[in-house]
Amino acid sequence: MSCQSPPRRSDIRSIDAIEFRQAMRNLASGVSIVATGTADGRRGLTVSSITSICMEPPCLLVGINASSETHDAILANGTFGVSLLGGNQQDLALRFAGRHGANGADRFDTAVWDQGVLDVPVLQSTVCVLECVLHHYQVVGTHGIFVGRIVATRSAQGNPLINFRGELRTLLYG
Repeated sequence: MSCQSPPRRSDIRSIDAIEFRQAMRNLASGVSIVATGTADGRRGLTVSSITSICMEPPCLLVGINASSETHDAILANGTFGVSLLGGNQQDLALRFAGRHGANGADRFDTAVWDQGVLDVPVLQSTVCVLECVLHHYQVVGTHGIFVGRIVATRSAQGNPLINFRGELRTLLYG
């Protein structure tokens, strides 16, 4: 009887990017805008990679491509706001995803924004706002992983915008 050693972890191949993207399209996720900065220094982008981490202290995790202006702006400012989008905010999600050609502070021109308690941009009309102080940061592959300690929230009524199989949809409840 032959005894074989299990493969080393470094010898186990990862799936390729296309297979990964296809698999993750099956995970329904909320759509949000993550933003930081003030005036002409405001930066923001659409993300669907946000999750709660822990209750003590209350933290969330967001993954942002390291090539994004918003990535560097959050590192520089140390604070960020998360606006959880409603079903009627698809155009805004696409704008902050870069689909309408607007960049930098110009992305903020088509909606009403407040500066939150941390002086970060937060949508005035949205399902929920979370304001965060950068608690931890780490690079994983092409993305920065930001853990934000939540210091303020504001919630409203509304149906959330979700991303499922590459399409923006409204999740109806109630």
